[in-house]
Amino acid sequence: MHSVQALSVHRRWAVPGVSGLLILTSLVIDRLGGQPGWGDALMIAAAVVAGTPVVLSAVRALSARVVGIDLLVSVAAGGAVVIGEHWEAAAVTFLFAVGHALEAATLSRTRSALAELVAVAPAVAVVLRDGHQVEVPAATVLTGETVLVKSGAKVPVDGLVAGGSGALDEASITGESIPVEKTEGDRVYAGTVSTGGFLQVVATGVGADTTLARIIHRVEEAQDARARTQAFMDRFSAWYTPAIIGLAVVLGLLARDVVLALTLLVIACPGALVISIPVSVVAGIGRGAKDGILIKGGEFLETSARIDAVALDKTGTLTEGRPQVTDVVPLAPGMTHDDLLRLAARAEAGSEHPLARPLLRTAAAAGLAVPGLPEHTEPVPGKGVVATLDGQRVAVGSLALLAQERDRAGLVSGARDRSRAAEVVDRLAAAGRTPMVVARDGQVLGVVAVADRVRRDAAEMVRRLHAAGVRTVVMLTGDVEPVARAVAAQVGVDEVRAGLLPEDKLEAVADLQRRGHTVAMVGDGVNDAPALATADIGVAMGAAGTAVAVETADIALMTDDLLRLPEAVSLARRTVRTMRQNIVVALLTVGLLMVGVLLGGVTMAVGMLVHELSVLVVIVNAMRLLRRSAGGRVGHVDVDAEAGLLRPAERVDLQRPRA
Repeated sequence: MHSVQALSVHRRWAVPGVSGLLILTSLVIDRLGGQPGWGDALMIAAAVVAGTPVVLSAVRALSARVVGIDLLVSVAAGGAVVIGEHWEAAAVTFLFAVGHALEAATLSRTRSALAELVAVAPAVAVVLRDGHQVEVPAATVLTGETVLVKSGAKVPVDGLVAGGSGALDEASITGESIPVEKTEGDRVYAGTVSTGGFLQVVATGVGADTTLARIIHRVEEAQDARARTQAFMDRFSAWYTPAIIGLAVVLGLLARDVVLALTLLVIACPGALVISIPVSVVAGIGRGAKDGILIKGGEFLETSARIDAVALDKTGTLTEGRPQVTDVVPLAPGMTHDDLLRLAARAEAGSEHPLARPLLRTAAAAGLAVPGLPEHTEPVPGKGVVATLDGQRVAVGSLALLAQERDRAGLVSGARDRSRAAEVVDRLAAAGRTPMVVARDGQVLGVVAVADRVRRDAAEMVRRLHAAGVRTVVMLTGDVEPVARAVAAQVGVDEVRAGLLPEDKLEAVADLQRRGHTVAMVGDGVNDAPALATADIGVAMGAAGTAVAVETADIALMTDDLLRLPEAVSLARRTVRTMRQNIVVALLTVGLLMVGVLLGGVTMAVGMLVHELSVLVVIVNAMRLLRRSAGGRVGHVDVDAEAGLLRPAERVDLQRPRA
């Protein structure tokens, strides 16, 4: 790998190196008063060496009906040789060759993220076959085989840990520099490095099906994708080059000065303008890839820089997506805490409702038996579930479901019980929990509540989004309004839209767009798919384990770290700001040089030297993107463990009845 890179570097600088040596030799001969004509011959030779690749490039472009800046330099250098300006011809072609070498070196440097990703791809794997450890090429490992990963070795496949424990450096995939502990059942990725321990991994993805391979493919495509501004510059150069040639001819004829016409051709070359955009885009995408932020291409980078509204799904994005039982409140005489929890868990045992799992998990942890399944389970969409237990109807759900069950049972009394249940439901919902009334044959037994822990860095993410220039952060959720408002108050979002179905989320995103916003939608890519597709930028989080997200999202954040989102927005803004700075430098250079030529005093060689200096300025400016920004990640926010659910002052003391 290193030998190939070294060969590439030598080839890149061979032409300007030989040309520069010939120019230096010519100047020395003239200085020492050598044989007449030798100095000019060496200058012509230098122009030929440096100019031949330029002429060939111009011919290839013309054959494709493209008139580019290579043609301007070719005509100017050829004309300079014809009229005897050998030094000018050599200097122009030499400086142009140096500029090309610098551009190639810079693009190679800005593609370093891709090169590093390719470098971490492991070549061999140790596989357990017939009870023996066999070393084989990583690409030949079969899905389902057991791969052994020892301390210091690279993981050669995607897979699940079947045995052992250890720590893996996942920086190549997620951008995280801190090793992650892995034990049985955990997912591992190809290209990560063991920093200690011993793992037995069952391969689930090999070769081109690994997460690393998909990332390499994605970054490769993204760095080659053209930004909208770059496409505009291509259209601009399509008429700019012929216009400059025409202007040079007209001025040359009017002034009867061939040198003026040729100098104008050289001066008007928009070299810095041509490289200003691609070098910025490649550097920005490369920086993102190093930090675990995959951006689909230049067009999406530019769009991301305009994001001023971010729509966030609540469950699994602002919250951890793992609801926990927080309250069990018996309300019926003789009903105990454990009785109510057991009954609610039994009713939910045959339900697919997402809140069934925390009830069953809590009951099991409390040692409460939940035997078998209900005799019958009837989901009530949007309200809860009704189960038949020992011949009785047990309902677990909203107040609306309670009213429906009471009507079914023909109950007309019990207003006080309903009022107490409603009071508890309102207080729990206002505290950010999802309350569920438990009723048997229409009679209120109590209320159980669950809450999804708010992510520790959710509030910091919203603050950083605002700091990055995002004016509106909107939470979209299918949860009820009071719960949504409680979560929103903790994280600091600007708008809340609750009780939404997937199609409602799509409409919410479309409404933001109609209000003039450029919208990024962050979601899980499943029930949020319509909204993600409608948004200007769809963002997938935790994409390391999701092949579809890596391939389809406009921006894929490889970890579940919320702080990567404002990082991505800030990176996009920095990249576009750099592109604009580079364009201004390039245009200003061309404008000032053309004025200098028309007023006199700027020669062909001086003009080309200034041009190459402007190219260098553009390159150095773009290279700054490869550094992590000063406002980069500083780690997770240190938040009190309880703050994830509720702040202490907001807690409601309803877990058990008072004595």
